Amino acid sequence: MSAPAFEPAPLGVGAIVVGSFPLAAGQWTHEHYHPQHQLAWTRTGVLGVSVGEANWVVPPTRALWLPAGVVHKTGASRDAVLCSLYFEPDRCDVPWTEPTAVRVDGLLAHLIAHLAQQQLADEHRIRAEAVVLDLLQPLPATPIDVPRPVDERVLAVADALLENPADPRSLEAHARSVGVSRRTMTRLFVQDTGMSFDRWRTHARLQAALPLLADGQPVSRVAHTVGYATASAFLAAFRRTVGTSPRHYLGGDSFTGL
Repeated sequence: MSAPAFEPAPLGVGAIVVGSFPLAAGQWTHEHYHPQHQLAWTRTGVLGVSVGEANWVVPPTRALWLPAGVVHKTGASRDAVLCSLYFEPDRCDVPWTEPTAVRVDGLLAHLIAHLAQQQLADEHRIRAEAVVLDLLQPLPATPIDVPRPVDERVLAVADALLENPADPRSLEAHARSVGVSRRTMTRLFVQDTGMSFDRWRTHARLQAALPLLADGQPVSRVAHTVGYATASAFLAAFRRTVGTSPRHYLGGDSFTGL
């Protein structure tokens, strides 16, 4: 595996530089990092940001703060424009040392567009930057981890579930498909991922559901797509695993029925 790329942003007059990067549906950047802090956001579409085994879903109602030096890659579930704000660490007192979800309201969205103007006067830019920093409020959300196995037998089962989260086969059936016993697969799954088979499958299903929900699909359709018989069963699994509803996790009241 190649080393993550070092990608500095150009220096600006103030503390923040804004860049825009079109992403086609299914497109992902390579792994990279920046010497600046980054706030990743999109006005339309849904972004995905991966940091190691952690995967974040970023609809227009939220952004993701990535501290300087954090290795990550970014993609889109449908066509989107990644809007990146780069913050010079020595001119920014945001204390977050881990990736942090941030709520994006109308004012913050307008300020991002304002700062993206190339001809903005220096004094206007500096005043707008101060307001942006005041508006960065963290959301109480954590990523849904789906550790990737190393053992070939576990990896084969994991890949089948990632390809089709609604796959209804039992652990025993999956174990049989790769030539091991249920007991062996149970042990291998915990050993390789740190999770039981059922917990890992739940995380994989919830991870697959989030971009669909953020895209505005009805919760009942999403529930069936990722393997739940009813919307209520899906919502119960989400709350049990994440500790909140999908609506609050995604950070917007516009996600009705969640």
